[in-house]
Amino acid sequence: MDTRRRREQLHSAVYRADGQAVVDLASMLTPDDGLQLFGDGLLHALAQHVELAGELAAKLVEDLRGRFWDGDDELADQLEVALGRRTALDLAPLTIDLEELAGLLEGNPGDNEGRIDLTTGIVWSEAVLENSIESGLFDLDDAEDPDRWLVVFGQGSRDGYQDMEMFIDTVTDADHAARLDEAITGAGAFRRFRDTIHRWPDELDRWLAFADDRQRGRARAWLADAGYQPAVRATPGSGLEP
Repeated sequence: MDTRRRREQLHSAVYRADGQAVVDLASMLTPDDGLQLFGDGLLHALAQHVELAGELAAKLVEDLRGRFWDGDDELADQLEVALGRRTALDLAPLTIDLEELAGLLEGNPGDNEGRIDLTTGIVWSEAVLENSIESGLFDLDDAEDPDRWLVVFGQGSRDGYQDMEMFIDTVTDADHAARLDEAITGAGAFRRFRDTIHRWPDELDRWLAFADDRQRGRARAWLADAGYQPAVRATPGSGLEP
C-alpha cells in the first residue's frame, strides 16, 4: 500500500473515531504517515479500549518526546493521561477539526480573523461568518460573544516556509533536494516549491503528509495555549458535522 493510500485510510479512520481501524492500520504505517494524525487515532482507540492501543500509544509517546515539533508534547501529554500515567490536563475538551484550524492559522496576519464556535467546535473562516451574519444566521452581538467564540488570527507564512526547509533536509535524492532548495529562494517561493515537487509523485506524497503533520501539531499547540484540547470519542461516529 502506497503512502497516499495509507494516509487516506488513516485519515478516514481518525475522522470516524474508529479506534479499531486505527490499530489495524498501525502495522502498515510509517513515521512519514504522520505521528500527529496517528496519535489522534490512538486517543480514540484508548478511549474505546481497543486491544494493543496502549502498547502503540506508549511507543508513540516516546517518538513524540524525541522529535520536539510543535504540538508533540501536547499530544504526548494527552496520550499519557489516557494511559493513566499522569493526572488530567487543565484543558477543556473541544470537538474540532485540527486541519480546519490549521488552515486559519496559515492565513496572513490582519487578513484572516476566523472563529471557533465553542458550542460545536466548528471552525468558521471570516468570510463564511460574515456571510452568515448578513444572511441572518447570527446577529453581530452573538458573533462577538466571547463565551461562544474563540477568535483565530492568521499567523503568516514563516512557519510554512520553515516546513519547506525542513522537508528539503529529508530529501535523499541530491538533485531533487538542490532543485527544491533553489525553488524556495526569493519571492514566489511557495508557488515554485509546489510546481517543482509536483514533478515527483513520491516526494509529493511525502510532502503532503509532512506538511499536514507540522500544521496539525501547530494547531494543537495553539489550541492548548487557548485552554483547549481535541475531544476524544469513546465510541466510533460519523465525524464532525459540517
